[in-house]
Amino acid sequence: MKRWVILTIIVMAAGAALALTAPTAKVYSADKEQRFPQLKLEQLNDQQRPFADEILKVSSIGITGPYNSMLRSPVMGQRLFNLLDYVRFNTSVPRKLNEFAILIQARLWTSQVEWYAHYPLAIKAGLPEAVAADLKVGKRPSSMQPDEAAVYDFCMELSTKHEVSDATFKKTRELFSEQQVIDLIAVSGTYITAAMMANTAEEQVPAGKTPPLQPLPAR
Repeated sequence: MKRWVILTIIVMAAGAALALTAPTAKVYSADKEQRFPQLKLEQLNDQQRPFADEILKVSSIGITGPYNSMLRSPVMGQRLFNLLDYVRFNTSVPRKLNEFAILIQARLWTSQVEWYAHYPLAIKAGLPEAVAADLKVGKRPSSMQPDEAAVYDFCMELSTKHEVSDATFKKTRELFSEQQVIDLIAVSGTYITAAMMANTAEEQVPAGKTPPLQPLPAR
């Protein structure tokens, strides 16, 4: 599958160690009015049309899904489109760990489409199912390898405490280069943005599929 087709699926589908308390995941009603009504090509303005042309070169879903939101701000959307290509396919972070970092943000934001899209990619890239299973229910995974633990601790600390301690930074740098640390921050921030867009737009998993995540308790 071409990488941009994968990217389209990914974007559609664009504290720690807490256990679940809520019994059910939020499901958006199909009858509810869309927050961002689907744009049509003939509606696009002069700023949106060039970005739509770029989307249509690679997208198997036209300008639906995440592109419908991104087109609302076409200059930002184009740059996010390019950034997603880097953090997914050209990052210095190994694929398994990059996907793990994305799943961490999907879990923290309870982004159903992000988890639905990235869970199989993470497993295919070599992330142990047991690690993903613990993360899914809000637990610190108990069977992580040192590089997985470094990614988990770094991403969770940065995301929940909004800072990184000297001890956590030191452990991360023992395993990763400066570029890899910066790219790890970038993929985390990018997928926070993607989760924010998906949750605000109330994007759903494909019809007939059950949302994979239960809500986490308030931190």
